[in-house]
Amino acid sequence: MILDIVVVGGGAAGLMAAGYAAELGARVCLVEKMERPGKKLSITGKGRCNVTNNCSRDVCIESVPGNGRFLYGAFSAFSCQDTMAFFEGRGLPLKTERGARVFPVSDKARDVVDTLIRYVEGNGAVFHRGRAVSLFVEDGVLRGVCLENGEKLLAQRVILACGGASYPGTGSNGDGYRLAQEAGHRIVPLKPSLVPLVAAGTDCRDMMGLSLRNIGISVWDTDKKKEVYKDFGELLFTHFGLSGPVILSASSHMRNMSPGRYRVDIDLKPALRPEQLDARLQRDFSQNLNRDFLNSLSALLPRKLIPVAVKRSGIPGGKKCNSITREERLRFGRLLKAFSFEITGFRPIEEAIVTSGGVDVRQVSPHTMESKLLPGLYFAGEMLDVDAYTGGFNLQIAFSTGRAAAAGAVESLSGLTKNK
Repeated sequence: MILDIVVVGGGAAGLMAAGYAAELGARVCLVEKMERPGKKLSITGKGRCNVTNNCSRDVCIESVPGNGRFLYGAFSAFSCQDTMAFFEGRGLPLKTERGARVFPVSDKARDVVDTLIRYVEGNGAVFHRGRAVSLFVEDGVLRGVCLENGEKLLAQRVILACGGASYPGTGSNGDGYRLAQEAGHRIVPLKPSLVPLVAAGTDCRDMMGLSLRNIGISVWDTDKKKEVYKDFGELLFTHFGLSGPVILSASSHMRNMSPGRYRVDIDLKPALRPEQLDARLQRDFSQNLNRDFLNSLSALLPRKLIPVAVKRSGIPGGKKCNSITREERLRFGRLLKAFSFEITGFRPIEEAIVTSGGVDVRQVSPHTMESKLLPGLYFAGEMLDVDAYTGGFNLQIAFSTGRAAAAGAVESLSGLTKNK
């Protein structure tokens, strides 16, 4: 039997594409090599799944630092509000949190995956366990895909939604890029995005495991001598450097990474203006006049941070608080407002939440996601050279491009009766 559409990849984009194409009346088979679809989706957002962002189309486009305009048509056809209506209309209540981030009320990513699987199956699409190893092209015409076991799945259209190259254990191992290259597509070099940062020195290692909440960060491009990002939230020190939500967000603003180009300044006391912090230090020191400086900071700073802060301050740890000069105190206050780390690079792409780079969007139709090089081939999701900041935008890209690819593929099939 020749299918209408084969979708390769059972992540967010593939599930949406398969379900929507089937809803529009196509005979659809979704090929997934993992035992269960949506494995990466099930661990996103620390297992809570930030499904989208409750914002306008223009804000969504602005949150895609590279090639955002390519997504204008896809976001117009299926917006963030459409995504919310999609899930809530299928029995999954959602809530909007800080930064307009949207989560399931249950806080369970598994519920998002289950909703998408029910959508696929409920519209009559079928799942097929297997790994696509090549496109089946005959006389220059796309005929389907070839699987690792030697099987051929014949189809009039193929949608590649294989994901990126991050978290390979979830199935996103870069297979799709090789398939796209077979069709002649240029792959923009892959880089990690939304990824922890490697910092110079040993201070992060000395504070390993320390999590700071309600801190501010500023990211500085030292080449251009300008601040490129500012945020507030949670940060984690690791053996290699910095991680945590604010750091992952910051990483996507750090383009053309090179050792020493970027500096992260942490404001350990963002709620206090410099003069308020100085008043706090004066009060703390006056209450500990005869104590060593090192032993006077437990009410101000976490235990693991104190030795590093003392070392950086240049004030001897054994110096009595009643001997600390005004200049030393002011310098220490400035340190706490800009606790700086030189960034030497990103962690490996395998540790990134999102892959930056991918199929060159200049070779893809922005309205249908169809290849401009091989008719009948479509792309969706992280395979495309579009990646966004944190906040649900990357999943919105997956859902919007999945819908666009499905609609484009169905529209191109002659004689198919649409249900919607």
